[in-house]
Amino acid sequence: MIFNKKLIAITGVLGIVIFTATVSMVPAREYKNLKVLPKDISHDDLGKVMGLWSKSLGVHCNYCHALNDETKKIDFVSDAKPEKEMARHMFKIMEKLNKKYFKAEKDSTGMINQSAVTCYTCHRASSKPETVIKAPAGK
Repeated sequence: MIFNKKLIAITGVLGIVIFTATVSMVPAREYKNLKVLPKDISHDDLGKVMGLWSKSLGVHCNYCHALNDETKKIDFVSDAKPEKEMARHMFKIMEKLNKKYFKAEKDSTGMINQSAVTCYTCHRASSKPETVIKAPAGK
């Protein structure tokens, strides 16, 4: 009887260990067509980055990502919209500014840590930031 309880306990613990090891070995999702973000970025981190970009420009996903005519869903892989390439270009500029002038370093996911310049710095929740300085009224 004692032997059976030990066997059941050992089998249970071993099962939990094997299950935990198997779950942790699931490969990270690898996204297609990432050109400036790390290819092995986690789903949560990609969502955070896209959310920040979206809020910084005051836009939604379909601003940069094209709609697939067949599925009627957003095609995140497609480069059909020029706004997507512009976002990549601006991201590279932002990274260079932060690295050169603010000595920003990258974190473990390859993203700049504590940047001084962000999309919001210029965009202020507008897809087309102001480029003309308006003279004060009355001058």
